Amino acid sequence: MSLIDPRAIIDPSAVLAAGVEVGPWSIVGAGVEIGEGTVIGPHVILKGPTRIGKHNRIYQFSSVGEDTPDMKYKGEETRLVIGDHNIIREGVTIHRGTVQDRAETTLGDHNLVMAYAHIGHDSVIGNHCILVNNTALAGHVHVDDWAILSGFTLVHQYCHIGAHSFSGMGTAIGKDVPAFVTVFGNPAEARSMNFEGMRRRGFSEDAIHALRRAYKTVYRQGLTVEQALTELTEPATLFPEVAVFRDSIQASTRGITR
Repeated sequence: MSLIDPRAIIDPSAVLAAGVEVGPWSIVGAGVEIGEGTVIGPHVILKGPTRIGKHNRIYQFSSVGEDTPDMKYKGEETRLVIGDHNIIREGVTIHRGTVQDRAETTLGDHNLVMAYAHIGHDSVIGNHCILVNNTALAGHVHVDDWAILSGFTLVHQYCHIGAHSFSGMGTAIGKDVPAFVTVFGNPAEARSMNFEGMRRRGFSEDAIHALRRAYKTVYRQGLTVEQALTELTEPATLFPEVAVFRDSIQASTRGITR
């Protein structure tokens, strides 16, 4: 029995590996590559150049690999690259890149992109991230591993969302969010750290306590960012987790959410 529904439209140049399923009324366009075991639901549109890895599942009404609406885009060949074991739920939109940036939008492995979320051009999503319903990422956004963006989170272009960070429902992010930090509100404000997420992922209590102290150094002692980073020099040598927190602040180009 064929895994490609006869009502699907597959461009002759598309490359589908063994075990790929494509549901009825879906369109797989030119320049699309799909890895083994990936399941494409009904009414999905895939446009290339797009490479989709293994064992992903894309649900109905999603549009993946479309041109960006960026006004600078003039039809240049750009890409979308999706890794393995991702779940892309109903109505998700993901755009390819622009030549003004990396010419590529990237989604890593083991991510959950929930219904009606949007991933803009040239964005980079790491691994094990969750984008809850109606989250919208503008172009050029970077989201590091294990970040969780709750429903209706909005992220301004060029923002960097640190690893293991968390946003509350309806948060509007206009500055970088350091690793581990929890933000809420419009505009976003730092409230705490994602301690529950750390415990679920097996962080030691010593590391969590060190991060709690590091958070207070940056957010509770009235220091400038530069002063706080200096204070974090020694703890960062003792705890790699604190080094990740510190480095995410040092790398910020938009200023951090405080």
